[in-house]
Amino acid sequence: MSYLVISFSHKNIDIKQREKLAFNDEDKKDRFIKQLIEFENTKEVVLLSTCNRVEIITKTSNVKQSSKDIIEKLSVYSGLDFDFLYDRADIYDNDTAVHHLFSVAAALDSLVIGETQIVGQLRDAFRFSQSKNYCEEGISRVMQFAFKCAAQVRTATSLGTGSVSVASTAVAKAKELVGDAKDVAALVIGAGEMSELAVKHLLSAGFTVTITSRDIKKAQTLASSFEVDVKVEPYSNLEFLLESYPVMITATSAPYPIITSENAPSSSINRYWFDIAVPRDIDEDISMFDLDIYSVDDLQEIVNANMTQRSAQAKEAYTIVGRSTLEFFDWLKNLDIEPVIKDLYLKGEAIIDKKLQNAIKKGFVPKEYEDNIKKLCQTIITEYLHNPSRQLKEISKTQQCDLVTQTVQNMFTKTANNVESLKCEHLAKNQ
Repeated sequence: MSYLVISFSHKNIDIKQREKLAFNDEDKKDRFIKQLIEFENTKEVVLLSTCNRVEIITKTSNVKQSSKDIIEKLSVYSGLDFDFLYDRADIYDNDTAVHHLFSVAAALDSLVIGETQIVGQLRDAFRFSQSKNYCEEGISRVMQFAFKCAAQVRTATSLGTGSVSVASTAVAKAKELVGDAKDVAALVIGAGEMSELAVKHLLSAGFTVTITSRDIKKAQTLASSFEVDVKVEPYSNLEFLLESYPVMITATSAPYPIITSENAPSSSINRYWFDIAVPRDIDEDISMFDLDIYSVDDLQEIVNANMTQRSAQAKEAYTIVGRSTLEFFDWLKNLDIEPVIKDLYLKGEAIIDKKLQNAIKKGFVPKEYEDNIKKLCQTIITEYLHNPSRQLKEISKTQQCDLVTQTVQNMFTKTANNVESLKCEHLAKNQ
C-alpha cells in the first residue's frame, strides 16, 4: 500500500477552475469520498478543500489506477475535462506524497507562506474522515506526523508571524490603497472563520467595521466577540451597503456569486472589493469605473513580497519537513521490524518452556530448579539475539528492509516463498 496525494492549488490551476473543484458543503464532500472508497484500490481518503487548494490524500494499492479513478470522479464533479485535470494535477506517491503533505501542513505550499489557518483546516478534514470511518491506521499515522511537523516549523521559525493569511493580505492591500485607514468604513460579508479573521485584521489596521450576513444571529454573535464596537446590518440592505462603503471583504460559503451586475450599484466614491471566497462571491463580469475588485489570485503581489521576506525562514522550514519525512518512514519501518524481533524472542521462550518441561518430565532436571534454569535460558536467548535485533533495526532504515525482514520470518516459520516476491517495492522500482 502506498500513500497518494492528488493536489490542485494556486500553483497549477487558476481560481476559475479551483472554484469548480471546491467542496464547501459537507454533504457533497461526504458523497464524493464515498465514491472514492468504493474503488478497489483506494482504501482510505481525506479530502481537504480550501480557498486555495483541493488535496485528496489516500492509501492505495495501485497509484496509477487510483490517480485515474480519482481524477475521473473530480472531472464528473467539477465539469472540467479529464485530460485537463490529469495534465494539471500534481500527483505525489509515497515519500513525495508525505513530503508534500507535511509541506501543506506547515503552510509552505500556501499562497501566503506561513499562513496559520491551513493546519486547522487539515485537522478538520482529517477529523471529518475519522468520524465517517473513511480513514484508518495508515492515514492516521501520517496525519499525526504532519501535525507534529507543522508544530516544529512554527516553533523553530517565525513563519507564523506577521501578515500570514489571505484575509490579512487583503487588509494590507486595502490599507495600501486607502492610505490612512483610521476611521475608514469597511464592510465584511459573511460570519464564518475567514470573515472573523478579516474583521480582526481590519480593526487592527484602524478601519471601522460593519458585518452583514444571511445569518443575522451568527453575525451578531461574531460582532459581540470583539472588544471594540462592530456594527451589524441586515443582509436586505446589501445593495445600499455596497454603494456606501469604500472597502468591502466578502468570504461566504455560497456556491454561486452573491454580488452580480444586477445588485452591484454604482457609487460616487472609489471602492475596493476583496473577494477571498472560493467559489467567488463576486461575479467576474462586474466592471465599473469607480470600483477595483481583487480575488484571491490578485493578491499575489503582496504574497511575493511576503515570500522574499520569509525565504530564509522557509529554507529552514523545508529542512524540518525533509527531516520529518525521513523520520516518518524510519518510524514506519521500525513498526514493521518490531513484531519480527518480538516474534524471535517469543519463539525462543516457547522453545525454553517446551524443552524445560520435557527435561523435568524425563527426570533430567529437578522440578525445584525450574525457575532458575528458565531464567538462565532466558538470559542466553536475550544475549544471543541482542546483536541480530540491533542489526535488524539498522537494516529497517535501508532499502533492503522488506527482503531481509521477510527472509528472517521465513527462516523461522519454514514458509517457502519465491525470492522475487520478497524484494522491497522501492528497490523493484529502481532496478
